Amino acid sequence: MYYVNQNQINKRLEFLNWLVETIPESLENKPESDKAILFLAQERILHLALESVTDIGSYIIDGFLMRDASSYEDIIEILHGEKVFPSHLLETLLGLVKMRKKLVQEYFHLDRNEIYPLLHELPTTLSEFSNSISNYLKHELNT
Repeated sequence: MYYVNQNQINKRLEFLNWLVETIPESLENKPESDKAILFLAQERILHLALESVTDIGSYIIDGFLMRDASSYEDIIEILHGEKVFPSHLLETLLGLVKMRKKLVQEYFHLDRNEIYPLLHELPTTLSEFSNSISNYLKHELNT
């Protein structure tokens, strides 16, 4: 029998869905004076999105006794290998988690042109990821 912490997964899924709703606002054109705040907001959105995705992934991996992950990228690859989400999401999710080092350690020379395209892809990707997680849990736990 598996112990999957559905409560914690659901909290993170709810947060992820809320985050998806905030992304379009962060992409709106703002006056030049607001550009720095906009860049910081976009960086934080990416950071929270990748932490949510990897937290959810870790709960799934631990709960279903999948092989241990050795990195953030490995969490995504394990989930993909276990068919937790569809293959077409893999590239964007890997791109998201690969941003972690830049966002938390190399933030002082982050290329902001790298952030913008990823933010455009995230609403669809994160929504599909969230639905995939819910469907996977229902299927695997027979709920």
